[in-house]
Amino acid sequence: MERDGREHTGGDAGQDAGLEGLSVPSRIVVAGGVALVGLAAAIHLTMVFLHVAPSNTVSKQHAAAIDDYVYPEFEQNWKFFAPNPLQQNVAVQARAELRGADGRTSVTPWTDLSARDGAGILHNPFPSHTQQNELRRAWDFYTSTHDAREQPAGLRGRLSEQYVRRLVFSRLGAAQNGHPVDRIQVRSMTTAIAPPPWSDEKVDTKPVYRMLDWWPVTTADRAEVTTR
Repeated sequence: MERDGREHTGGDAGQDAGLEGLSVPSRIVVAGGVALVGLAAAIHLTMVFLHVAPSNTVSKQHAAAIDDYVYPEFEQNWKFFAPNPLQQNVAVQARAELRGADGRTSVTPWTDLSARDGAGILHNPFPSHTQQNELRRAWDFYTSTHDAREQPAGLRGRLSEQYVRRLVFSRLGAAQNGHPVDRIQVRSMTTAIAPPPWSDEKVDTKPVYRMLDWWPVTTADRAEVTTR
């Protein structure tokens, strides 16, 4: 009986040791990991808070750094809620201009990139962040930094063009049917969501297109896609 008691006590002591049972280097590694996670969480929460909070001295002074961190992945968008929830489906589509061996060019049919992402999400209980948000946020980034004439609003507008161009180029591929892609063109197709059958509201569900100019594919674009 005494032996059983001693064995029982020893087992509890080993389980209760916790961090005290670790070696000094292991404790340092654990403490460092906890500190890094805590620091990253604090920075993230601070940046998001300054982004959504009313304009103040700190947010004005560090506006560029805050925007660079938040956009486009962590932007806070309240359009899902009342009083003006989104009532449209927006699809981003693209096509490519190919260069043949004889120097002649040809244009591919339009590819619905949004539909591709939607097909990847459908029936997937754990869709990736890329499939859900990358293309949608890239297009929101573009539209929020360009006017009706597709003129960019400063540096962020030009960055959004580069971001969308490289994203679409990576989706279409550097070549199709053995022919390199020289230029790409992007458009959006916006379709109003039809009201429910019991509603008297009248909505025009005819698609509305927003067509961008052709963008030449640069050497930097090709290098960026190749290194991914």
